[in-house]
Amino acid sequence: MSGYTLRWVKSVGEVPAAQWNALALPLGTPFLEWEWLNHLETSGSAIPRTGWLPRHLTLWRGGTLVAAAPLYIKAHSYGEFVFDHQWAELAYRLGEPYYPKLVGMTPFTPAVGYRFLAAPGEDVNELFLEAIDRFCQQEGISSCHFLFVDPAWGEAMTALGCHRWLHHHYLWQNQHYQTFEDYLAHFNANQRRNIKRERQAVQKAGIHMQVLTGKDIPESFCNLMYDLYSHTCDRFLWGSKYLTRKFFQGLARDYRHRLVFSVACTEQGFQEPVGMAFCVRKDQQLYGRYWGAWQEIDCLHFETCYYTPIAWAITEGIQTFDPGAGGRHKKRRGFWATPNFSLHRFYTHRLGAILPEYIHQTNAYTVQEIQAINENIPLKSEPPVTQIAGMTLSVPPETEGD
Repeated sequence: MSGYTLRWVKSVGEVPAAQWNALALPLGTPFLEWEWLNHLETSGSAIPRTGWLPRHLTLWRGGTLVAAAPLYIKAHSYGEFVFDHQWAELAYRLGEPYYPKLVGMTPFTPAVGYRFLAAPGEDVNELFLEAIDRFCQQEGISSCHFLFVDPAWGEAMTALGCHRWLHHHYLWQNQHYQTFEDYLAHFNANQRRNIKRERQAVQKAGIHMQVLTGKDIPESFCNLMYDLYSHTCDRFLWGSKYLTRKFFQGLARDYRHRLVFSVACTEQGFQEPVGMAFCVRKDQQLYGRYWGAWQEIDCLHFETCYYTPIAWAITEGIQTFDPGAGGRHKKRRGFWATPNFSLHRFYTHRLGAILPEYIHQTNAYTVQEIQAINENIPLKSEPPVTQIAGMTLSVPPETEGD
């Protein structure tokens, strides 16, 4: 490409924020924006010492950035939320290396939307893929993985030879609700009663809920959110405390416009929360990220992480709410099992011969799993019909009283 230059960079900070965001801001996801990625790297969260070696691919026309791919060399699979540990075990048994590998994603962020960033009119998929292939082969990297990819971009990359592995996450979708009662009306009678009882349990405990956004969030709350996040990880998620205090503090400075806090407090007021959930908003999408509480209060998790954000989302016209990784309890609160994909390329002979067939077979089982989950969601409305690689996911709705 005459007049263009490919360049590998070792941090997002090597690229001017305005140039990076000129490519990232038009995207649906907030997690490819310069501030989020830069804070992950400069806070000590996603750095070589923690197993994340930034190697971002960029394309320049003169001094103008026209495309970029956030990429990391990994020596483990932690913090990815796409679980390929069995692949690493297989490689070990075959006597082939699995690590290091190259990963395209936003670290520690299982939210759909990853893709190559490109200026309008710039088609860089094939160019970047060839550059990545050369880099991996030259550096002795076993494989390349793009995780939680943008669906349309994933289709284009599959056509270029990437192997597509199907997963699922949970997603709330706004069915033209005007009020929280409209949302409740879509459940069968039993679950409507359950949700009301859960919310009443929090109220009886003397807890009051409030949603704070943007400049209304006290700066101290980001620091407090780290304390709650750390406390929760220590108690329930050992080995998953990936983020540092500095990361949360950095968001308070220059990313607060995206932040949404669901805050639980006693009657003493909102200066000393007993629990909080930390969400991110972009346009009509809401993403749940982290939560924590100082006290064990019945149903506080459901209220803080689901019901209060959903009520706020309805008033704000939010169309989708991704509550974060894991948790089959989400389906009881109206979150559909929703497909997402990762993409994979292999540079060692035997892995390249074995794993694509494994992926193909696993995808068929995952379709069945998604269907089975959605069959048991206590909603009266029909689930979304989703096309996945030529397969239609659709299940009959539950009947009243099931």
